[in-house]
Amino acid sequence: MNGYAGKILSIDLSSRRVTTIPTETYQQWGGGHGMGSALFFDKVKDKTVDGFHPDNTMTLMTSPLCGTLVPSGAGRTEIQGIGVQSLPIGWFTRSNFGGRFSSMLKYAGWDGIAIQGQADSRVWIDIRNQDVRIRECHDLELWGTDTWECQKRIWKHVAGNGVYGDWIRVNQNGDKTTQRPAVLAIGPAGENLSRMACLIHDAGNGAGQGGFGAVFGKKGLKAISVIGTGSIKVNNPQALMRSRLWLKDNYQFSLENLKIKNFVIGFQSPPVPMALYRFGRPRVGQRPQACVGCTAGCRGRYEDGVGNESICFNSLFYYLGRTHLIQRQAADLINRYGLNAAEMFTGELYLKTLHDLGVAGKGRDIDCPLDFTRYGELSYAEQLVKAISYRSDGMGNPHPFGDVLAEGFVRAADKWGRLKGENSDLKTGLLKFPHWGLPRHKLERSQLDWGYGTMLSDRDINEHCFDTLRAFPTYFKRTGEELPPSEAVVKTITDKMEPFQGDLKMLDFSTDNMYSDHIIKLVSWHRYYTRFWKQSAQLCDFRWPDFLNLYGPEQAGAAGIAEQRFFNDVTGKNFSFLDGINLGKKIWNLDNVIWALQGRHRDMVRFADYVYTRPGTTHTGFPEYMPGIKDGKWDYVVTSGRHFDSDRFEDFKTRFYRFQGWDEKTGCPTRQTLESLGLGFAADALEKGGKYKNA
Repeated sequence: MNGYAGKILSIDLSSRRVTTIPTETYQQWGGGHGMGSALFFDKVKDKTVDGFHPDNTMTLMTSPLCGTLVPSGAGRTEIQGIGVQSLPIGWFTRSNFGGRFSSMLKYAGWDGIAIQGQADSRVWIDIRNQDVRIRECHDLELWGTDTWECQKRIWKHVAGNGVYGDWIRVNQNGDKTTQRPAVLAIGPAGENLSRMACLIHDAGNGAGQGGFGAVFGKKGLKAISVIGTGSIKVNNPQALMRSRLWLKDNYQFSLENLKIKNFVIGFQSPPVPMALYRFGRPRVGQRPQACVGCTAGCRGRYEDGVGNESICFNSLFYYLGRTHLIQRQAADLINRYGLNAAEMFTGELYLKTLHDLGVAGKGRDIDCPLDFTRYGELSYAEQLVKAISYRSDGMGNPHPFGDVLAEGFVRAADKWGRLKGENSDLKTGLLKFPHWGLPRHKLERSQLDWGYGTMLSDRDINEHCFDTLRAFPTYFKRTGEELPPSEAVVKTITDKMEPFQGDLKMLDFSTDNMYSDHIIKLVSWHRYYTRFWKQSAQLCDFRWPDFLNLYGPEQAGAAGIAEQRFFNDVTGKNFSFLDGINLGKKIWNLDNVIWALQGRHRDMVRFADYVYTRPGTTHTGFPEYMPGIKDGKWDYVVTSGRHFDSDRFEDFKTRFYRFQGWDEKTGCPTRQTLESLGLGFAADALEKGGKYKNA
């Protein structure tokens, strides 16, 4: 089993029983998400239980690539289980984080962890190679600490007081390493069951969406620590090294050879911290930081130690903070308290708007204890973070405001009476949470792959596969720089999109093409590719797929070539790029079976009302451009400022379900389709659950 450790760790916190599952049982799913979905399906008999129920099983899975030299594919961890963040149901969902946790887990001899049950006291899990212990938090006084302090106490407990580079004896067998444990922890937000609580590893590697920090908290689980001294057997180490050097020589970004002088963060694998408060450009006193095995280094570390490893929404959370220092300090706050950055970013702006409208504030309709006179200062952000994390006023006192807000911004708005009538905040667009009670990321009516993919899934997909099709033309239109011909760009990408390659109109984002069968193929391909190559093989979302690359031959990237090359170098399989797409389709269908068993029906798959009635607006206020056909010719067309048509979206769904081979009336996968994919057991579960009665 090249690339695999061979065992999966199974932990029941209720009985405190630790057992093992042979990885071979689930190897057909590849790794990561596929294995996690299959494990969850087998372990959770009643898929309708709430995310806080002890029977909810959380999986933390690696892939065969983790812990190897695969660039931007060796350091991810996939987390799955029933979440507590989404509405109207806490869907079976996923999150993902980078760093060194998955590699260390593999070095300890484990391909993943499945956790179920609920401890009768507050505990943490201590993994040292094959020695796995469930330990009490009170011994190290872990409960009540923030995520950073928790990790430091565990490091000291496991590794002692030595300096980095010292040899550490990890167990009684005398196994040694110079590494510190990789620790995944919750902060006060998770302890107090905030539905937007996340999991944090090292300074800023976060598993944000799903509210899994609260699930940990409910299970009484503060942290998982793992340290390993083993290794991973790779089928052909020389071939793997050649592939890594091939990628570097032919596709690697170079600061010494910038192709676009002022748009560093838009490149593939830039060795520049992608912290948006730094505008993605290198600064004095700043250096890159990367996940295990990565050649990119998109995270940053700073000379003053503030804002380390914070990127994207994490660094944007308090982007109206008055200084860069305050913005970086605010990013540290949500990392330490363990809060979802995306929801905090959108929700914080919503609260400010409610205050400016005279609705929220001390003694107002929404009795809000936040001191808005200090808005822009760090003290305001700190009070907000503490209010949500401790269900308080943010100053150490219990308060209904923090208690309600800890349930999430949409649930809070409902509690405040803001979701009723024609002026509902989800009808006016004041509350920009367009799908499943989760915050907007991309403009769903502009970037159709993102919008449709999210609504037809379980969460904001956060998959940037086609993001450059918006980012580059939108930026270049503002700066006046010359754009490559859109048809050539589209052809370069669609040529790689097996098995639908050659259909250029899959990337026609014009208004006339919004509901076409071509877009259905785009969304379908995206679901299949990401379910396997990103979430199961665990290639990094920022780096893969490498469609367009200014350093590549004829500006084409390594997508469609590199994925299978690295996978086969490690595993020794003869596994093609298309094999990955087909396995992704199978995993996508299994996930949809789980959602159907949870109670999903096509009638629930609907955007918030404002998406159908209000023109789309961007975060920046500038228009967005994407490739599209205009007056019969390919061009870059404005894709912002439009809205979806409700009836046409319903028709789109019908044709989408038909394309998947699902029931058009319910959106449930049919027995015929499932059996054709080798998922007869899933069809049996749907039939037993009565899901085929009215089909």
